[in-house]
Amino acid sequence: MRPLDHPPSSGSPPTRVPEDPPLRLRESPPRPAEPLRPGPHPLWTEVERDGERDAVAIEEPLEIRVDGRPLSVTMRTPGHDEELALGFLFGEGLIDGPREAGLTEDFAANTIEVTGPLLRDPGERRFYTTSSCGVCGKGALEEVAVASAPLGPGPVVDRALLTALPERLEQPTFELTGGVHATGLFDVTGKLLIAREDVGRHNAMDKVVGRALLDGLLPLADKILCVSGRLSFELVQKAAVAGAPILVGVGAPSSLAIDLAADRNMTLAGFTHRGRTNVYTGAERVRD
Repeated sequence: MRPLDHPPSSGSPPTRVPEDPPLRLRESPPRPAEPLRPGPHPLWTEVERDGERDAVAIEEPLEIRVDGRPLSVTMRTPGHDEELALGFLFGEGLIDGPREAGLTEDFAANTIEVTGPLLRDPGERRFYTTSSCGVCGKGALEEVAVASAPLGPGPVVDRALLTALPERLEQPTFELTGGVHATGLFDVTGKLLIAREDVGRHNAMDKVVGRALLDGLLPLADKILCVSGRLSFELVQKAAVAGAPILVGVGAPSSLAIDLAADRNMTLAGFTHRGRTNVYTGAERVRD
């Protein structure tokens, strides 16, 4: 079902966005003009398919430890692992500021050590997050929600600015592989400040939040977050905890994402592409 272009008036049928070809959807990314560069790459690797060489996004596990104690395992694209760890912990309400993060003393592969202490004891519960699910491993439904205050007034921006953000979101690994998600942090003029890609949409968000934490940009009270795919509950929650008043997505929002955005006073805009966007909550921040 296509999204509502605008709320229907009483007694009239809903108006729907005309069908468009899927955005950037393809069976396989186009072959690069030049041969793929030999050697290791941090985000992608080469494989053979149909007698040709192809670029494929890398997916590997990352264990996050706090003071030597294993806390979480996530499936991610390698790179910016310290940002990922810090962004994840911040989004879970376990830290409220930058922490030292880096390789473990034993230089264990695919492991990041973060200096504690945590703001609260996560207990015996462990987090296991896949590239498709950022809330897997939660012990109960109430554990999914992370406390965050309702957002402040935030900036008022033109609708045209929101519709332009996906095209400004740098996605070089997606252009090569077609296999990663992206999150971008923008200022109110539409300038891209931080962009990260990952096989997990929640990981891309965590990496941006982690970088913003290290750069002293949190809370994101005067910033805009944009994601390259659908808008899920977990992405709205991470954006709310980071203090972002506006979250834009290329894809559709879920019902829980809309409910949470409304509860947190967040502007949530989905199906943002080709000069259009649907604003589901927080329309007072969008100027037509």
